[in-house]
Amino acid sequence: MSTIEFNDRFNTMSVLLNSFAYKLTKNVEDARDLFQETAYRAMTNKDKFAPGTNFKAWLFTIMKNIFINNYRKKMKANTIMDSTDNMYYINSGSTIISNGAESNIMLQELCKMVDHLEEGIRIPFLMHHHGYKYQEIADSMKLPLGTVKSRIFFARRDLKAMIKARYDGLAEMRSRKVG
Repeated sequence: MSTIEFNDRFNTMSVLLNSFAYKLTKNVEDARDLFQETAYRAMTNKDKFAPGTNFKAWLFTIMKNIFINNYRKKMKANTIMDSTDNMYYINSGSTIISNGAESNIMLQELCKMVDHLEEGIRIPFLMHHHGYKYQEIADSMKLPLGTVKSRIFFARRDLKAMIKARYDGLAEMRSRKVG
């Protein structure tokens, strides 16, 4: 396809491309930028267009891909990366100073609850908690994969029930003391 023929076909598609750009961006200025970027990429890559294929689809694909790439760049730019020690900048706005004692007590209680689980469900649960994949657990325990998944599910369910019983009971005791 000659350059003149390519440009003519592109010009006939320009109205459709502009409306598609606006549909994607919902902003007139962004739509113009997207159209211009698409035109530039189409012109520089016209040798990659295979004659006899759908020219409109080729252009729309270029535009859609440019839009997606720009969207991803914007989302990545909005992410705050804090490489300072202890994430000083992210946490600097906080005036709350936490005391780890309460969470340490809860962690100790949780460990005791895990120790009270049946061995058949405790071991797969702990292995999964330590980072083993389901298949690795199944292989090391010589169990089917579904059995391992079920046992981990049952361990979670039992732990939830223990936690609920423990802390619902404490809430009731506190409400009685207050009232």
